[in-house]
Amino acid sequence: MGFWGDLFKSKKRNNPEDYYKTEITESYVRVTHPHRNTEEINWSEIEEIKLANTDDGPLAIDIWLVLIGNNKGCSIPHGSEGYEDVYDIISTYEGFNFENVIKSMSCTDNQLFELWKK
Repeated sequence: MGFWGDLFKSKKRNNPEDYYKTEITESYVRVTHPHRNTEEINWSEIEEIKLANTDDGPLAIDIWLVLIGNNKGCSIPHGSEGYEDVYDIISTYEGFNFENVIKSMSCTDNQLFELWKK
């Protein structure tokens, strides 16, 4: 790879979303982070799904998938392990708003985008 390639490879930095892990079972979604409380919600409890955009990017997490229900929820950062797996499941929900997904991905402001509501 050469000197510069080896140097850059050895200096790889983790992105903030790399510290989040999402566990998916038939019953629940659980998100863990070494410095935050664990969040968990049962699939059957989900009443709303949103994308929350912030103006914190690109050096911080700026898009969160938020699962809300029964006075609890789960926030999954875009780009984290498990995000795509959860998205693949929820995007099959009847009435899922794909247009708001597209709007969210081009937004750089603090804004909420409703994707689905029970």
